[in-house]
Amino acid sequence: MAETTLRTTEAGQWRPAGRSRTARAHPRARFWGSLVALAVLVLAAFAVPVLFGSESVRYDSIRLAPSPAHPFGTDSSGRDLFVQSLTGLRISLLVAGFSALVSTVLGSLVGAVAGSAGGWADRLLMRLVDVVNSVPHLLLGIVIVALYRGSLTAVILSISLTHWTTVARIVRSEVLSLRSRPYVDAAIAGGSSRWRILVRHLLPAIVPQAALSAVLLVPHAVWHETALSFLGLGLPPHLASIGNILGDGREAVLLGAWWIVLFPSLLLVATTLAVSGLAATWRDRVVPRRRSELAL
Repeated sequence: MAETTLRTTEAGQWRPAGRSRTARAHPRARFWGSLVALAVLVLAAFAVPVLFGSESVRYDSIRLAPSPAHPFGTDSSGRDLFVQSLTGLRISLLVAGFSALVSTVLGSLVGAVAGSAGGWADRLLMRLVDVVNSVPHLLLGIVIVALYRGSLTAVILSISLTHWTTVARIVRSEVLSLRSRPYVDAAIAGGSSRWRILVRHLLPAIVPQAALSAVLLVPHAVWHETALSFLGLGLPPHLASIGNILGDGREAVLLGAWWIVLFPSLLLVATTLAVSGLAATWRDRVVPRRRSELAL
């Protein structure tokens, strides 16, 4: 019989050793902290631009340092950087969210077809995944947006077409695992077609994994869009994305206007950490760890 580790309680009784209160509370604290932080950032990103409207160019307020009137200072055009940064965060989140959704749908379809079909179809689709992965994502994204420079659609496509491969591999492995389940064998024995098994049994079972992949793709898509816009190949200049703000502020840093780069970067990092915290908690619930790894 396996040895059981015992631990005493305050009343002197023995109980099996397990996760401590601190270990149980840590994921919950991480979840609520990330949720509150993300809710505040998203609410501010959508509410502040509506309340204050678009900032007009004011050449008498160029590159003012942070002050009570301008908490984040002003940019090189005299616009309030607090409003501009939150407006840019809203645009970056919308682009990243839509790109993550397209990537997840495309990757889920490819992975589900490859896992359920098997044979030459599986090998062909997986070699396509290997070809896409062999090219650096940022380089491939630059090539795509360079063909249609300044196009919002091109930016979304560049992110979507370079990030679906990871989702495809995850969904394929999940489908291969599901194919050996008893209810799938029963459906095959009952005469169900391969398409019916895919739609009725396999796709609903991979929804949690696909949704988790979409959430995990959002921070990466935000950074990808920021990098493209920072290089001048992303969103049009009139859209105040985080990348465009950082691109405009890189020359201002040499003039001492450090706040133009600092505060938008902090917003970007805070949003990434908040989304990553929620995704990590969700991942722990969807893919639970072994008890031996959780025991203290």
